[in-house]
Amino acid sequence: MSCPIALSWFNNSGQVSDQDGRKVNGWAEFVGAAIVFLASHALPARPGIRVRLTAALGRRTYLAIYSAVSLALLAWLILAAGRAPFVGLWLWVPQGLWIANALMALALILAVGGTAIANPFSLGGRADRLYDPDHPGILALTRHPLLWALVLWSAAHLIANGDLAHVLLFGSLGGFSLAGIFAMEKRSRRLAGAQWAGLSRATSFVPFAALLTGRASWASLLQPRMTLVPFVWGGIVLLHRPTIGVSPLPPF
Repeated sequence: MSCPIALSWFNNSGQVSDQDGRKVNGWAEFVGAAIVFLASHALPARPGIRVRLTAALGRRTYLAIYSAVSLALLAWLILAAGRAPFVGLWLWVPQGLWIANALMALALILAVGGTAIANPFSLGGRADRLYDPDHPGILALTRHPLLWALVLWSAAHLIANGDLAHVLLFGSLGGFSLAGIFAMEKRSRRLAGAQWAGLSRATSFVPFAALLTGRASWASLLQPRMTLVPFVWGGIVLLHRPTIGVSPLPPF
């Protein structure tokens, strides 16, 4: 003879246990992905490891592999954040996606314009290209286009998500990127020495500062590569739902 109360207790206990197990597994994957992602950046940053890898693979091959692995791990980390238990921190409203998309538009301009260019100030510079202070290109907008793009990308996704896992993810990435801007600014000033004033005269640390004060011309931003921005944006919109599971477009 079975006892309904006992059966109900065991069923409820099993359900709670399953839910707790899913929560633990969800957080475990997120934490594990974060540790692997950080390790993949911390270990190659050590001079000895980076030098040996570059010597063994060649600089271009090393950078290609490093970039591919970084993107794959970042995608895993984002997906793991989406699978983590939902802990809401603020009320999400779909209208916030308009702000997020505006930030992403500027982030894409900075990312496309700041990749593989002559930039003695920050990430994205190529040693085989000489920087001309009279033609700063995207650097007229800011000396650190790629890092500011990461800050804006993180801010856009913080607005689009209001739960704990995504705040930890994008808040950390945005904070690290912002810290990187200050670190690269300090480094570039030190390396430039007495040449700093001449090199940086048409650029700015804060985005748009040189343009708004007249130290740089808006025409500097009219680069052929900027025509790629709409295509990159379109590709992100098309691939966002199949890969991440949600559309980045705001409600119309």
